[in-house]
Amino acid sequence: MKILDWEFPEDRFYDREHVWFKKEGDLYRVGITDFFQKMANEIVFVELPAAGRSLEAGKPFVSVESGKWVGRVKSTINGTVAEGNKELADFPYLLNESPYDEGWLIMMKPSDQDAEAGFFSLGDPEQRKGYEDFLETEKQRIASMSK
Repeated sequence: MKILDWEFPEDRFYDREHVWFKKEGDLYRVGITDFFQKMANEIVFVELPAAGRSLEAGKPFVSVESGKWVGRVKSTINGTVAEGNKELADFPYLLNESPYDEGWLIMMKPSDQDAEAGFFSLGDPEQRKGYEDFLETEKQRIASMSK
């Protein structure tokens, strides 16, 4: 599904940190959105957490570097890292080329049973509208910073 200038598959959940979550059994596959990767430009390095690391909502868990920018990806939920995408060590550009498939970041086990409560589900028209409004605000905020 296209929202404004970016792609967002409908089979995932999204948060306000520009991270997506896809439920796979009792784990979530986690990655960055098309919005995030386009704002970062060409990603040249990714530092992932080790398996077994605890993630805390609101705290960074991944470092991403582009040609002239270093950013942190924050977790929206509490949980534990099950595994990281080892391919990103040698091929960080997968975050740009395939942010929803080959460029995933980690698999995690959430510690909260209602982890999805804080996410946007694009299959729900009201939540999709809320996410569209959020993205429009983000787009305007970034445009004002570049002036």
